Amino acid sequence: MKKFVMAAVGGTLAGILATTQLVGPLLAQESTRTTSVYEQLDLFGDIFERIRAQYVEEVDEGELIEAAINGMLTSLDPHSSYLSPDDATNMRVQTRGEFGGLGIEVTQEEGFVKVVSPIDGTPADEAGIEAGDFITHVDGESVLGLTLDDAVDLMRGPVGSEIIITVVREDQPEPFDVSIIRDTIKLTAVRTRLEGETVVLRVTTFNDQTTPNLISGLEEQVEAAGGMDNVNGFVLDLRNNPGGLLTQAIKVSDTFLEKGEIVSTRGRNPADGDRYNATSGDLAMGKPIVVLINGGSASASEIVAGALQDHRRAIVVGTKSFGKGSVQTVMPLRGDGAMRLTTARYYTPSGRSIQNLGVSPDIVVQQPRAKLASEEEEPGTTPATRSEADLRGSLNNDSLTDDEIRQIEEDRAKVEAAAALREEDYQMAYAIDILKGLSALGPKE
Repeated sequence: MKKFVMAAVGGTLAGILATTQLVGPLLAQESTRTTSVYEQLDLFGDIFERIRAQYVEEVDEGELIEAAINGMLTSLDPHSSYLSPDDATNMRVQTRGEFGGLGIEVTQEEGFVKVVSPIDGTPADEAGIEAGDFITHVDGESVLGLTLDDAVDLMRGPVGSEIIITVVREDQPEPFDVSIIRDTIKLTAVRTRLEGETVVLRVTTFNDQTTPNLISGLEEQVEAAGGMDNVNGFVLDLRNNPGGLLTQAIKVSDTFLEKGEIVSTRGRNPADGDRYNATSGDLAMGKPIVVLINGGSASASEIVAGALQDHRRAIVVGTKSFGKGSVQTVMPLRGDGAMRLTTARYYTPSGRSIQNLGVSPDIVVQQPRAKLASEEEEPGTTPATRSEADLRGSLNNDSLTDDEIRQIEEDRAKVEAAAALREEDYQMAYAIDILKGLSALGPKE
């Protein structure tokens, strides 16, 4: 606050020194502008009174004022809004990682609700909702013309109740309905696992749990692999991660960077900009990293991907990210409500803004769409492959020891497991193949 006040005073003093001869016209101009603002506020008061006195039905004055405030904020950009006391409480709960709902992050585009991303393991994810889907109706009621908060309110309801949303998807000729059962959403910020010699770090959101979960999960998997010498690299999976807390994005980036800028923010007043730098210590100990992103990777996810990409600390693989490069500040208001206001844009270490552009991957890899049930082959229709070993009376290979044969069989099992993963998750398999290739080249001299 002190920094802001000092900057404002400095600006005022500079203005006085530079415009001594023009003080009369400037004061007149400022007076005219102030008068115009007061006239507009009087107009607002007049309209408010007429609605309250003459509208066909009795109105709730509090709700009317809240709607006016929200309208003023939402006219600025899709991410600024008024939060009622209930909404403000829900938002604080969500950053702690547990809340009720469908499990989707949404924004608004052309009057419709657009899915930024479904959250892993939630009802929306299990129902097949995808990043980029447009929601046009909720239980048959159109969301066109509603504010984003009003549309979200339509989707809320008791845990265990059914909701039917109508979805428009780019590659589908017609809108279709999806039935979802509401549930309590418990976010697991980070899931970790071993894929051969690769540690996979799946980050689903950036909340208070993200960095501690990431660190503990990474250490656990490295230990399971038998130590860092047995790890060929890390896959940081940020696909369909809608973002979250800026502080957590900075901490996650810092986990893998030894030094340098992570992200900078620039607001309306250049003096209010901030730069965030990494501290020494790379938890991955210099091992190669592949970052996976897609169109559902937004905000904090893009900060992490952009920082690791600019520092050449990671290879970014997948498809272009969402492109939300703005920072929202939540400001408490009287009456326990809050205002979410866009106050800055953020920039990657190289100085690029991601707003509307997104992070472009170093290697573009599309995720093949899963086959429809009608397209899947029936069991037994694929001819079995045969080899020399299947032929009756074939010669044995007597040049190999039992240990060598066992090693060949183990290597073959790994290759087959990789092939199975490629069918299940092509982008992940591609990322792991990159790390295998880098490992095969050996360390840099």
